[in-house]
Amino acid sequence: MDDVATAGPRETVDRSRHALWAALGLIVLWGANFSVQKAVFEVLSPGGFLFVRYLMMPLAAALLLCLRFGMRWPRLSRADALALLKLGLVGHLLHVGLVTYGIYWSTAFSSSIILACGPVFTLLILHWHGHEALTRGSVAGVAVACVGVVVFLSDKLFGGRWQASAGDLVLLVAASFFSYYTVAAKPLIERLGGVTVMTYGVLFASLPVVVVSIPAGIAVRWADVSPAIWAGTFYAVIVAAFLGWIVWGWVNAVRGVGPTAPLMYLMPPIAGLVAWAATGERYTAVKLAGAAVTLAGVALAQFTSAPRDPVREAPAPVD
Repeated sequence: MDDVATAGPRETVDRSRHALWAALGLIVLWGANFSVQKAVFEVLSPGGFLFVRYLMMPLAAALLLCLRFGMRWPRLSRADALALLKLGLVGHLLHVGLVTYGIYWSTAFSSSIILACGPVFTLLILHWHGHEALTRGSVAGVAVACVGVVVFLSDKLFGGRWQASAGDLVLLVAASFFSYYTVAAKPLIERLGGVTVMTYGVLFASLPVVVVSIPAGIAVRWADVSPAIWAGTFYAVIVAAFLGWIVWGWVNAVRGVGPTAPLMYLMPPIAGLVAWAATGERYTAVKLAGAAVTLAGVALAQFTSAPRDPVREAPAPVD
């Protein structure tokens, strides 16, 4: 961040432009990741994917720590280690675990819309903890988003597609867990740094996730997994999830959280287009209207709250 603060005007403009292009490219990668994960889950099963994901993620986290700190990794107090363990369990075991099963049961487009509701939960959690007052605009935004979600899910509810509806409800719960993670992580990030919080959270949470997913991992015929599925798994775990959030952190540092956050609302349309082109997913006018109302409500709630707080300005990530 120091080089961002000390850069000259021309260099700052160039850096900001590069960060914008990186953010747009990342949004495309994240939007496509919903369809990629759907294809991977069909072969590995959600549990099998979680099993292999949390064998890969600790290796990536350890590599990042070595690149950043060498062999002298940051020391943690017992209190900080316990806090990061709890944070890791919420962010990985609960959030990522529920997102994985939710995407499997739902559709790519639906998953992207539901997860975009994350800022609403973050706003409500901040209000609950007394950190932020609800304005008329934010209350109206929450109400509009709720109406949009109901309209968006109406075709599944009235059509008796209970598994897909259950998947969307699971994704809503997952989005709330990430919102809690976002709020709880802020003071730790300010004190320990983003890399330390992210990597230690991964390291602490990986073993419980692997243990829980062992039966599903054993059930996968790994020798029969095609190179395409392995490539999709690498894309989903390392490119979209691990490297993606490192790049997103850099983009926020260069451009600022406020100007960057609205770009996340491009992700659901991209997810929908990719799913339409790659998997033949189709959308009714009611579904598209519900999606538009949901995103409008989330944006209204997010950007009319006072005071502005970076902790609620980033929708839930694509995992």
